[in-house]
Amino acid sequence: MSQEPTPYDFEELHVLVVDDQDDIRRGLGQLIGSLGCHVEMNASAEEALISLERKDIDLVFTDLKMGGMSGDILLQKIKKKWPDIEVVLITGHGTIELAVSCLHNGASHFITKPFDNQEILAYVKRAGYELFSRRQTQANLARYQSHSIIAVDPRMKEILGLVEQIAPSILPVLIEGASGTGKELVAHEIHNQSAIRDKQFLAINCIALPDTLLESELFGYKKGAFTGAHKDTKGLFEQVDGGTIFLDEVASMSLPFQGKLLRVLQEKVIRPLGANADVPVNFRLIASSNRNLEEMVSRQEFREDLFYRLKVVTTKLPTLNERPECIPALAEYFLNRAAQELLEEQQVSLAPATVDMLIQHEWKGNVRELENTIYRAVIMCKGNEILPPHLGFLDDPALVPVFTEKTTTYEEGKQKTIEAFQRRFIQTTLQRTHGNISRAAELAGLTRAAFQRIMRKLDITREAIQTK
Repeated sequence: MSQEPTPYDFEELHVLVVDDQDDIRRGLGQLIGSLGCHVEMNASAEEALISLERKDIDLVFTDLKMGGMSGDILLQKIKKKWPDIEVVLITGHGTIELAVSCLHNGASHFITKPFDNQEILAYVKRAGYELFSRRQTQANLARYQSHSIIAVDPRMKEILGLVEQIAPSILPVLIEGASGTGKELVAHEIHNQSAIRDKQFLAINCIALPDTLLESELFGYKKGAFTGAHKDTKGLFEQVDGGTIFLDEVASMSLPFQGKLLRVLQEKVIRPLGANADVPVNFRLIASSNRNLEEMVSRQEFREDLFYRLKVVTTKLPTLNERPECIPALAEYFLNRAAQELLEEQQVSLAPATVDMLIQHEWKGNVRELENTIYRAVIMCKGNEILPPHLGFLDDPALVPVFTEKTTTYEEGKQKTIEAFQRRFIQTTLQRTHGNISRAAELAGLTRAAFQRIMRKLDITREAIQTK
């Protein structure tokens, strides 16, 4: 069975399949192995415990009812000795209630016989990239220390490769990307890997200041230059003294001020407000913009000569929705940081359903929104596990009534919640693929037929999505 290429090396994922039925054990092993995973197979729970002692295993698929030790007892032993191993239970229809109870005892998932191959492959992929994301987080923490950059997907890895290439030079760099994508973090990393890492990194948000204040902040001023100028003050260009200046959101600068900045870049001199002479300055410039400067040049809203001065080296950061593979790693990074700041020694983790919801959410505020969401969840969580309601996404009008209607029974509430989740999930996935059902089904880990059945049940049409 051939599979589409993925951005991960699944040879690093070690899976153990435990089932006393030869055909199921071999079939499941072959299916999971088609992803490139390293698969071990055992015919009993007793054999599985021996394998776990001898080998590093990431994920276990085990039958619930077997001769000898049962799957639920195996689950208990695994979670006691190897709590980080994920366990998936294989069950017949007669043991579903037992399988559900096992979820409360640490099982990550259960699948019913006859199982759906696509469901299993989708689960293994998700478990794999969550594991790889955690490993990437740990590697990044060791590498970047205070400025952690999560690079699980190919696009971010490519950007980090570019950072390593351009950091040693003194060329200007333009970083483009939507708000909240981490432009200042990348600027910091360029500085940290440069030969001037021991000098200052000074940043200023251009959109927050009018021209007069921006000029005084960057160029400085002499005593008496304006009301309140009680002493000579150096601007950032002079203060940085051979270090890096980061101009955040340069697109907000007025055309007259753009001309003044161009002169600084060309001549490497500034004239403080109220001064009669120029002052030489030495700096490396990194600029960012959340708008398309090239389009602004064509509309004569941004100076063409300044644009080409800034874009000697250009990189564009993807939005968070364009790199969903990074979300589990970023979430875990922010979770660890929030726990340290807010919970002291208490340990907290993300439930699998919470990770799923984070991946499917539309992150309009990008990484910054994700960080705020995790911090909020840590505050709202009263236990050791962050559940979907702690994220605050259930403020969705479709879900709120489920938790506020006094007459709703448990079964009614559960059904409404499932339908609301399905509707939001299907609509969001279709929006991401611009109405392409085959691609949406692939992203959802479903067959096209299963995806269309849900659409029909909820009366969702592709045309309605495309017109939004």
